Amino acid sequence: MDKLGTYALLLFIGGIFVFALCRHVPVFDTFLSGAKSGIETAVRLLPTLTALLFAVGLLTASGLPDAISKALAPLLQKIGFPPEVLPLCLLSPFSGSGSLSAFQSILQTYGPDSTIGRTASIIAGSTETTFYAITVYYGAVGIKKTRHTLAAAMCADFTSFLLAGILVRLFFN
Repeated sequence: MDKLGTYALLLFIGGIFVFALCRHVPVFDTFLSGAKSGIETAVRLLPTLTALLFAVGLLTASGLPDAISKALAPLLQKIGFPPEVLPLCLLSPFSGSGSLSAFQSILQTYGPDSTIGRTASIIAGSTETTFYAITVYYGAVGIKKTRHTLAAAMCADFTSFLLAGILVRLFFN
């Protein structure tokens, strides 16, 4: 962080502290209360996150993303989508670290200026770890039924995948 950013952050934190003191808020007690609440939330989320991480590890170790990529490669080539990017598409909704690893592998293998690298870059920058986000945010407030959240989020991810391939072909070919 540059010096200006450091000073801005210090000024912001100091401003909050001064504002709280002017309003006679017990700053340290409030901080401790917030820290306690954060730890309680983390403990409440731990079983769900553990299950999610286990499932992602199992999915990755099984080789399923590669098998799906090989099976769908002819169809993806017909519509102009690079099949080499499919493992990134499959991991992206589940695991940030898994998708980052797949993204890094794509860039090392094909290069960042290739059609495959550009498509992967758009996907990596425009998608969300959908299942992780739903787990954390809904789990933090105790929501059990996600209703249409998962379907809407998966539609958004799918749209990002398709548009990445289309936009790279449109602007770079």
